[in-house]
Amino acid sequence: MTEQQSNDLDPQPQRDMTRRRAVMAGGAAVAAVGLGTAVATTASAGETSATPSASASSSSGEVCYRLTSETTEGPYYIDADKIRKDITEDKEGIPLTLRLKVIDSESCKPLAKVAVDIWHCDALGIYSGYEDSSAGGGTPPTGTPPTGTPTGTPPTDTPTGAPTGAPPGGGHQEPTDDERYLRGTQLTDRHGVVEFTTIFPGWYRGRCVHIHTKVHVGGTMTDAGYEGGHTCHTGQLFFAEEAVLASAEVAPYNTSTTERTTLDEDGIYPGNGAQGGLLNLKYRKGKIEKGVLGSLTLGVDPDATHDGTDL
Repeated sequence: MTEQQSNDLDPQPQRDMTRRRAVMAGGAAVAAVGLGTAVATTASAGETSATPSASASSSSGEVCYRLTSETTEGPYYIDADKIRKDITEDKEGIPLTLRLKVIDSESCKPLAKVAVDIWHCDALGIYSGYEDSSAGGGTPPTGTPPTGTPTGTPPTDTPTGAPTGAPPGGGHQEPTDDERYLRGTQLTDRHGVVEFTTIFPGWYRGRCVHIHTKVHVGGTMTDAGYEGGHTCHTGQLFFAEEAVLASAEVAPYNTSTTERTTLDEDGIYPGNGAQGGLLNLKYRKGKIEKGVLGSLTLGVDPDATHDGTDL
């Protein structure tokens, strides 16, 4: 499917407007990464986050927003058949702990035992299952500096202008190989939380750094994976420019020869902060290679169907 920005869609317009709210995950991170001065980022230079609006339906003191933004699933989705927490499969990169909480956007109550599916490229922009077709960046010859690798300190050196290239599209593609690294599915606990162990994604031509995600409800866990039910949310998780610039100084990201699209240039990120999937990130300043904690609360309508093909 062609990846493209979309507006929130509500197939049941008769539902109360409180159904079109989501939760900001300002307090979702529960642990600091490493010691020393920590950096917490949620937006790139020049961006503004949505203004919070308290919901009377929230009994837990959380702040409610509109539904988390929907996007297309992209061409590299593979059905949820890897039920696991650690999806790295020894792939090299900056350690990333991804903590997601799923709530009902009307009541703000956590959704337990729903399946959260994530997948993303490796440090050089390659997707498992599609190694021959995904557009990653290789290692430049010895002594040749990588082209397109971001340098400097934001916001003064943040690239501007229209993105070059285009995101991969043309609808869903069938896998070209049997690799399944950096893909996984888990059921939320009674607090609506899942936590994945992975690596900080790299980038590929036409797209900013991101992670794909789906939330499935009403199905069952089997030996073959999660089956049945329906997909109530298909979205993407995004990374603040400051963190991406820091990652680009670390191997193997600094060997990429692929021109990078920034968050502001990306054609899919809706530019609306946490509602649009912008992660809260914590890492040690100047030591991002030690690890990153990313967190977000996803507000979904469990009765809706958003499988990424309706946009």
